[in-house]
Amino acid sequence: MSAIAPDAASHPEQTQANMPPAQRAAVITSGVLALAFLIFAGSDQGAATFAKAVLGLSLGVTLFHSRFGFTSAWRQLISVGQGRALQAHMLMLAVAVIGFSVVISNGSGFFNTQPAGYVAPITVGLLIGSFLFGLGMQLGGSCASGTLYATGSGHVGVLVTLIGFVAGSGVGVAHSGFWSPTGNGFVKIADPFSFTADIGTVTGTIVLVAILAVVVLGVEQVIRRRRPPQIEPSPAAAGAARLLRGSWPLWVGAIALGLLNVVVLAVSGRPWGVTSAFRLWASKILDGAGVDVSSWSYWDGRSGLDTSLFTDTTTVLNIGIIIGALAASAAAGSFALVRKGPRQHIAAGLIGGALMGYGAAFAFGCNIGAYFSGIASASLHGWVWALFALVGTWVGLKARPVFGLSVPKPEDSVC
Repeated sequence: MSAIAPDAASHPEQTQANMPPAQRAAVITSGVLALAFLIFAGSDQGAATFAKAVLGLSLGVTLFHSRFGFTSAWRQLISVGQGRALQAHMLMLAVAVIGFSVVISNGSGFFNTQPAGYVAPITVGLLIGSFLFGLGMQLGGSCASGTLYATGSGHVGVLVTLIGFVAGSGVGVAHSGFWSPTGNGFVKIADPFSFTADIGTVTGTIVLVAILAVVVLGVEQVIRRRRPPQIEPSPAAAGAARLLRGSWPLWVGAIALGLLNVVVLAVSGRPWGVTSAFRLWASKILDGAGVDVSSWSYWDGRSGLDTSLFTDTTTVLNIGIIIGALAASAAAGSFALVRKGPRQHIAAGLIGGALMGYGAAFAFGCNIGAYFSGIASASLHGWVWALFALVGTWVGLKARPVFGLSVPKPEDSVC
C-alpha cells in the first residue's frame, strides 16, 4: 500500500533533511513536455481544450503531492483498520457534492457548456463490474487515476497495469452489446436515482453531506476499535517550498481534488472520468490493426473513433495527469524508473489491469467516473459501485499471495 503522509509540519527538520534534491534533467524534460502539450492542445482545439490541459496537469500534480490513493485507502481500511485515507475521500466528496450542486443548478458553465452529472441505473453489470474493478485494483496495485500518476512519476511496473487496463477496456468495448440496455447481460435492478434531482437540490445536498459525515464517524469507530499504527510520513519540505517539494497533507489533496473536479464539470460540461479514454485508445489501436471496430454497438452514434485524440476531454485530462505527475515528481526529487518485478507480479499487473478495464466498461466507470464523480453527481449508483468495489477489494487481498504479492499485517504502518 502506498504511504499516505499526514501533516508533517510538526517535524520540519526531520522531513526537510530527508528531502532529495530536485532532478534538473527531469524537471527540464517535464517542463518542455508540459509546454508542448499546452501549445498543441490550444492550437489544435482552442481555449476550451487548453483549459482542460491545464486541469489535467493540475490533477497530476495534486495526485502526486498528496499521494492520494483509492486502492491503498480501501486496502488500509480492510486489512489493518486504518481509515484516515477513506475519511479524506469523504472530505473530497463533500467538496465535490456541494460544488456540483451549485454548478449543475446554475445550468451553464464555461465555454457555453451545460453541466450535467453522471447519473446511472442500478444494474447487474454495475455490481459485477465494480466487484471486478475492486479485485483488479488489489492485483494491479493501482486504480485508474493512480495508474496514470504512478506511470508519470516513473513506476515502470505500473505501466504493465496500464497496458492490461487498455486491453481489458478493448474487450469491454467488444462486449458492449451484451452489457448494453438491449443486450442479454443488462439486467436493471433500479432506475436512476439522484438525491438532488429527486428530493430537491438543497435537501439532497444536505442529505448527501450528512451521509458522508456518518461514514467518517463510522470509520472513526473502526480506527478506535482496531487501533492501527500511525501511517509513516513521507518526506516534505518546510514552509512554502512544500508546494513543490514532497508530500502535502492528505486533507489538502482531498479539497484540491474536489475543487478540480468541480472545475472540470464547469469547463467540459461533464465530471472527471478516466476509463472512457482507455476504451477509445483500445478501439483506435484495434481499428488501426484492421479490426472493424465501428461495427461494434459501443460506437453506434458515438463520436471520437475517426477524430483527433485531442477532441476527447478524458484523453486530454489523462495525458495531463501523466505529465503533471512527471513534473511534480521531478521537482520533488523522487522521479525514478522503478523496474519491472518478478514474473508473478507482472502477471498480477496485467490481470488486475484487464479486470479493471473490463469491469469499468459496464460498471459506468471506475474509481473516478463511477465512485468519485458518481457520488459527486448525487447518483445512488456511485454508492453501490463503492460497496461492491470494497467486496472486490476484500477478495483481491485474499488473492494477492497467489501472485507473490504481500498482504498487510495488523502492525504495518505502510501497506
